[in-house]
Amino acid sequence: MLFKTPLVRGTLIKRYKRFLADVTLDDGTVVTAHTANSGSMMGCCEPGSEVWLSPADNPERKLKWTWELIRVGAGLVGINTSWPNALVAEACAEGLIPEVAGYDTVRREVKYGKNSRIDVLLEKADGSRCYVEVKNVTLARDGHAEFPDAVTTRGAKHLVEMTDMVAEGHRAVMVYLVQREDCEAFRVAADIDPAYRDALALAMSKGVEAVCWACRVTPEGITVARPLPLRLDAPLAVA
Repeated sequence: MLFKTPLVRGTLIKRYKRFLADVTLDDGTVVTAHTANSGSMMGCCEPGSEVWLSPADNPERKLKWTWELIRVGAGLVGINTSWPNALVAEACAEGLIPEVAGYDTVRREVKYGKNSRIDVLLEKADGSRCYVEVKNVTLARDGHAEFPDAVTTRGAKHLVEMTDMVAEGHRAVMVYLVQREDCEAFRVAADIDPAYRDALALAMSKGVEAVCWACRVTPEGITVARPLPLRLDAPLAVA
């Protein structure tokens, strides 16, 4: 996925009210950018950090900028949660994720379950289906990508509904998409949300699958790049 328009570099002043961030652009202009991320963004919102913004293509939009990337250490991290679904759908269509390759159609945001939408629905001509739920991952500790970075009752609910799809005879796959390049494995942040850890373990025991893929992140674009091993029993970096 390439950004439609060139990103503009700046320096983060602060993130606040979850969805807002003040940024000083390289030309000295101070702007307020939309932050498309409802998580805590732990480790990814340090004031003074280099950030990259995209200009709005709608002249009527109140906020003229969207926060896309932040530099953490030597690398960039994609913080915009609007992109992972599109990235995974694109990768599925191109056969880049072997675990979910070989399907004839790729659809996004399809209603299923009691009152939900699956991020990506893969289907074959014979009627078989694979329900793909995508989780954006930005948190990293001790070389591990971790999810979630805040308590997510919604995430646990999705696992229950995916388990229901497996019970009906379909595949259901959790794809944890890491929008950074500096991690070597994935684990659940059980100290942040132990209930999610338990929900994932239960879902996997009933047939829900889980994979993790890391992205290559540059100011020009974000692409699904390489798989990361799951280390679901790995000890956490902090208590």
